[in-house]
Amino acid sequence: MKYHKLLRQRWRESILTALLVGNICVWTAFWQETPTNLLKVYFLDIGQGDSVFIETPTHKQLLLDGGPNKKVLAELGKILPFGDKTIDVMIESHPDKDHIGGLPEVVSRYDVGLFIEPGVESENSIDDELHARLEAKNIPQIVARSGMVINFGDGVKLEILFPNQDVSRWETNDASIVAKLEYGEKSFLLTGDSPIKVENTMIYLNKQILDADVLKVGHHGSRTSTSLSFAEAVSPDYAVISAGKDNTYGHPHKEVLDILSQVGAQVVSTLGKGIIKFETDGKNLKLK
Repeated sequence: MKYHKLLRQRWRESILTALLVGNICVWTAFWQETPTNLLKVYFLDIGQGDSVFIETPTHKQLLLDGGPNKKVLAELGKILPFGDKTIDVMIESHPDKDHIGGLPEVVSRYDVGLFIEPGVESENSIDDELHARLEAKNIPQIVARSGMVINFGDGVKLEILFPNQDVSRWETNDASIVAKLEYGEKSFLLTGDSPIKVENTMIYLNKQILDADVLKVGHHGSRTSTSLSFAEAVSPDYAVISAGKDNTYGHPHKEVLDILSQVGAQVVSTLGKGIIKFETDGKNLKLK
């Protein structure tokens, strides 16, 4: 009698488990297929480094950089729905450890549709491991050049502003990809670790295109980036600084904070806020 009762109990538990799993699958599929009118941009809290996750209104997903280590996996887990293991586009701004340290594991655990890089190599072994994993999974790889545009088909586009030439022999920071993300009337300028000399080049080439609502401050708020003339050209409402608590570089530097204050930007940093999230419908922009 006890045996039959145990069987009935286990049968009910199995049915409940099946219904629960089925419900998760249905809601995951529903979430993936139902478009919204919002572009969501997350500056992930990965310590001393950079990682930006972008989700378009039709749930296209882009990851720009992966921070210094595996912490990016936990950060993605906070954002992505259960069972979602797809990233449409992955971009390496440049191959320094604090930007690509977590990317090899992301490549291994997610289905990445396309990988974009500036075309400069690093002496660190992470760069080699990342490319080995990309090749093992036959992920297409493209070298970024100014003028390239990723059109997500839902009003969101990402335009590469820099590099504008072969950077294979350059210092890695100098070769950083700079990209502008646009949706309707709102835009984000994503700068990697681009130094002031690259900022000056972009001002000379096309000052007007630099104007943006949100600036991802170059090089974690180091004084080697974000000149006054560049900040004035961007004229951001918000300036985002991605840096680690008590980092040995002293980022962000006071000179940069003073410049951002001078141009009227509201500074937000992962140092005190953790994950920084913006949402926009193309007309209104909200810091969540």
